[in-house]
Amino acid sequence: MQTEASVGMAAATVDGAAAVAARRYSTQQPQPQPQQHHNQPKLGTTLHLLAGGVAGAVSKTCTAPLARLTILFQVQGMHSDVATMRNTSIWREASRIVYEEGLRAFWKGNLVTIAHRLPYSSISFYTYERYKNWLQMIPGLDSNGGLGADVGVRMVGGGLSGITAASLTYPLDLVRTRLAAQTNTAYYRGISHALFAICRDEGPRGLYKGLGPTLLGVGPSIAISFSVYETLRSHWLLERPCDSPIFISLACGSLSGVASSTFTFPLDLVRRRKQLEGAAGRANVYKTGLVGTFGHIIQTEGYRGLYRGILPEYCKVVPSVGLIFMTYETLKSMFTEGASDE
Repeated sequence: MQTEASVGMAAATVDGAAAVAARRYSTQQPQPQPQQHHNQPKLGTTLHLLAGGVAGAVSKTCTAPLARLTILFQVQGMHSDVATMRNTSIWREASRIVYEEGLRAFWKGNLVTIAHRLPYSSISFYTYERYKNWLQMIPGLDSNGGLGADVGVRMVGGGLSGITAASLTYPLDLVRTRLAAQTNTAYYRGISHALFAICRDEGPRGLYKGLGPTLLGVGPSIAISFSVYETLRSHWLLERPCDSPIFISLACGSLSGVASSTFTFPLDLVRRRKQLEGAAGRANVYKTGLVGTFGHIIQTEGYRGLYRGILPEYCKVVPSVGLIFMTYETLKSMFTEGASDE
């Protein structure tokens, strides 16, 4: 969820941080360069959506093995058969996957991940601009409200857009989790079969299991990711304005992903486990709400259980979020150069 939230808002975060940094830098050291940017053609909505969607797909595909390891570790202790993996290391679990399921198993569920990412990114970008415009109509939050108002509008708009996108595309996210959590026995044979089987076994509401902790985590995840990224990138641009923008985005994006993951990981773990409730005809483990699920995990696994899988998550989020920002910046530059050539 941490990286998924930041994927949809990558372009908005990059543009917002760059604009804030540009205003700060121009007030301290006036330069003629900004005039060049005004002469560059602006990307249309379609190219923005394309850049964001491709960036998310590339990032998810490259980090799919680590994402699957994170999910497998997160569901440890949920059932007796996975509780035996309690002391398994990342390397041992990765070796087991290769030996028992084959190398391709690391990308199990990646197709539905990409299918989820494209509409998620599109909805995020579209609704972000709409929410931002609506918020700027509120007195005190317009363009004359200063830096604080600008950052607040982008944070609130980003959180609302993330919640909107997560709500509309949630069934695909749930299917992705269930496909990735399958090991030797495959109950779900693909995306369409999983959607059908879940509706048949659990009813249409089964497609939205775990939506509560997902929505609770999306807002804070984007807010933290944006705040850390914008702060680091703005300071970096002020101190070292000649550094490569791609490298700055890669480094700041990775650090913002780590910060966001650390804070919201327990919610993500609960979300994964709720998504697997009743999967493949199994009995429900957590029969209470969100608070009761947290209590059950702490009682049976201790507080460390809330951070089960955090190590592979860190290994995943650093390259994942960094690749998102770097790929988006690269594609945006390519599209801008192509438009200027025309």
